[in-house]
Amino acid sequence: MQTATSHDAPHGVRQVAIGPERDGQRIDNALVTLLKGVPKSMIYRLLRTGQVRVNGKRAKPDTRLADGDTLRIPPVRVAERPEGNAPAGGLVASVADAIIFEDKHFLVIDKPSGVASHGGSGVSHGAIELLRAARPQEHLELVHRLDRDTSGVLVFARTRAGLTGLQAAIRAGEVTKQYLCLMLGHPSKAKFDVNAPLLKSVLQGGERMVRVADNGKPSLTFFREMEQYPSARLMLATLGTGRTHQIRVHAAHIGHPLAGDPKYGDREMNKRFRDMGLNRLFLHASHMSFDLDGRSYSFSAPLPDDLKGFLDVLAVKGKRLLWMKEKSRTDF
Repeated sequence: MQTATSHDAPHGVRQVAIGPERDGQRIDNALVTLLKGVPKSMIYRLLRTGQVRVNGKRAKPDTRLADGDTLRIPPVRVAERPEGNAPAGGLVASVADAIIFEDKHFLVIDKPSGVASHGGSGVSHGAIELLRAARPQEHLELVHRLDRDTSGVLVFARTRAGLTGLQAAIRAGEVTKQYLCLMLGHPSKAKFDVNAPLLKSVLQGGERMVRVADNGKPSLTFFREMEQYPSARLMLATLGTGRTHQIRVHAAHIGHPLAGDPKYGDREMNKRFRDMGLNRLFLHASHMSFDLDGRSYSFSAPLPDDLKGFLDVLAVKGKRLLWMKEKSRTDF
């Protein structure tokens, strides 16, 4: 049963039948999604004054909902959203068309590059908002994130059990995540790992920056060469940990940054590659797999056409490129 809402006219009281997708969710978190546009301060005031009830009883902010509960929500004035704030139909369709898997617990897309995982920080609508617009009757939650420029496998939960189960598996290191990336230069080994702690900081403008630092969090990436190109190597990167910008920073740390990386990459090579048709970061989430409740899940997304096309160009024109010796390190 999906969560359903009815109204007690004329008072505007909402009676919400809780479905399995909210089983075990804290009531304050549920109200944040059910009362979009209502400040959190008002939500906690409603709870504190006993206006929110579960099965007829007053609820506290940490009350856990259960499948089959009836949630009473009092009349609340929700801030009107301007009409122009709705996502463009083309964006909604592009994300809906990117769905590669769905079942009771999960919905998975092959996220296009340029689409954020979620809105915020100057982005009005991310993949989660676009999917909710495409599937307004469904309950969807973002399980993990991909950087805006990174394409590939992105998983959403359709049930509370799927959300908490997969997030617990990610924290326990029981999820395999693999990425295809183009690494500048020629690493001396076809197979190697980078074990370097990463420290995250936020700049004044809100931009996130990550660097290798002794006081950072333990971080491990396994790299394996897939294909050779002039001045570059196509690599498969498997995450041992899941830190912010991990693959990008680890690649730059060993002297072989990712092609097209505007933050940690090589400006001169990025400019040359742009002239050859690479207009974004060459990083693609190609595979994700895990086990949950006795079932094995495995999701894969092929390399996008724009990246495949660039590799074809690089194979021919790249022979004229010279990788600057001072930028290349092979003794790591």
